Amino acid sequence: RNYLVKYLGIDAFTFYDGVKTAKNNRVRSEASSSDLNKVLNFTQKHYAKPNSQMYGIAKGKNIIVIHLESFQQFLINYRLNGKEVTPFLNSLYNDKSTYSFANFFNQVGQGKTSDAENMLETSVYGLPQGSLFSALGTDNTFQGAPAILSQTEGYSSAVFHGNKGSFWNRNSVYKNLGYQYFFDSSYFNTDSNNLTEYGLKDKLLFHDSVKYLERLQQPFYAKFITVSNHFPYTIDKKNTDFKAADTGDSSVDNYFVTAHYLDQSIKEFFDYLKKSGLYNNSMIVLYGDHYGISNSRNLKLASLLGKSSSTWTDFDNAQLQRVPFMIHIPGQKNGGIQQQYGGEIDVLPTLLHLAGVDTSSYIQFGTDLFSKQHDQVVAFRNENFVTPNYTVVDGNIYDNKTGVQITHPSTALANKIKSESNKVNTELSLSDSLNNKNLLRFYIPNGFTPVNPKNYNYKNDFGQITQIQKQLGTSSTSLWSRNGNKTTIDDYNSDAPELNTTDSDKENQSSASSSINASSSSSASSDAN
Repeated sequence: RNYLVKYLGIDAFTFYDGVKTAKNNRVRSEASSSDLNKVLNFTQKHYAKPNSQMYGIAKGKNIIVIHLESFQQFLINYRLNGKEVTPFLNSLYNDKSTYSFANFFNQVGQGKTSDAENMLETSVYGLPQGSLFSALGTDNTFQGAPAILSQTEGYSSAVFHGNKGSFWNRNSVYKNLGYQYFFDSSYFNTDSNNLTEYGLKDKLLFHDSVKYLERLQQPFYAKFITVSNHFPYTIDKKNTDFKAADTGDSSVDNYFVTAHYLDQSIKEFFDYLKKSGLYNNSMIVLYGDHYGISNSRNLKLASLLGKSSSTWTDFDNAQLQRVPFMIHIPGQKNGGIQQQYGGEIDVLPTLLHLAGVDTSSYIQFGTDLFSKQHDQVVAFRNENFVTPNYTVVDGNIYDNKTGVQITHPSTALANKIKSESNKVNTELSLSDSLNNKNLLRFYIPNGFTPVNPKNYNYKNDFGQITQIQKQLGTSSTSLWSRNGNKTTIDDYNSDAPELNTTDSDKENQSSASSSINASSSSSASSDAN
């Protein structure tokens, strides 16, 4: 919207937005429950039964999701000038307690980060243009991970993000998803020295979230949205001594620097989880949301990947859409690197099955990555797609082993690609219909209660979790309670220089801190807002 206003002017944008809103309202008003039948038929036929050996192996565990901003798969195990860029993530990726996916792709459109979140939480695609969160997220009905886990397994839920809650319309969408708490920038010390262009520095986000995380009732579903590894990839020198690349493109060169900083941030957080006792009772999920280096800059990146910019093709661009996806379950010994193809649309059914939740009655376009019935055709939002054997870009077929375009496919291959292309188009079209017509308002899965966003108010989350803890007394399952009603912040060791300068712990709780005392008398009205 900002770009449209910039280039079209406010008058032209107002007209455009009015026409678009009118069109959306008409589409929704004319929709009926019968429009849902095609969606239901597709998702029910597409459903993949869980792997019996994997189903429920994380039942009852906390689920911690770490959103790796702009983090691409090629960074894993990569060395720049002989030095590992992400040594901790490398160790995690190769750990036998981690199920690491080598062929996992981002599937975002113009909504970028918000599209990735949407697929993670709902297993429904974003829109062909714009951001679903921004365009439809305020009014749409969702059946997302927070609500499902709360209603089936008794999970509490929270998001931690060091930017404004209005960014990507999260403060509205999260309520519709059923998130109980949203700790945005108002809950952190946002001194200018503590910030990057897109919010709180990652080391400070993880460190300063502990005071809230430790008070959540367990089991909890908690998501951390990092921002330091965001274009244009800048971080002040006091936070890193990692040497940049030397391609002549500053964003490509510094990409490795901010990725290294992110890696250090996650290691500090893992160390805390282990020392505080949360680690052994948690399933920790890490995923990259979308590409960091755009197609237009991949030619500069090519030489660092051992390729030539002169022979770079659309196939290479498609292969670089891989992002990390790791499921770390302490105590598991049969993990390792998984070769099956999948994407962000597959995360929700995979995680729910690991948590022992039956997904057969939900509308989900993805399939369990561990299932023998898992669909390995990975759709991109622009209708291109990739399979274990072939990559299809704008109708051109590439062999995955050689990267060579197949200009004269056999009849059998041509028919196979046509069938897969039709399936991809159908899947995306049905997802668009579901979103644009808000069809989930007509469908309630067995045992599911539709989310009422009015039940959530993110203005005093610290007061609310503290009050719940007091009300539960000895029944409280929070880490704080189990630690003898004492904080675990001392278990957190960080080398972030801001912790000794501008990141005063007394200021971190913002307005929430001053309202804790008031929460006791106003908790009833607060819960109703």
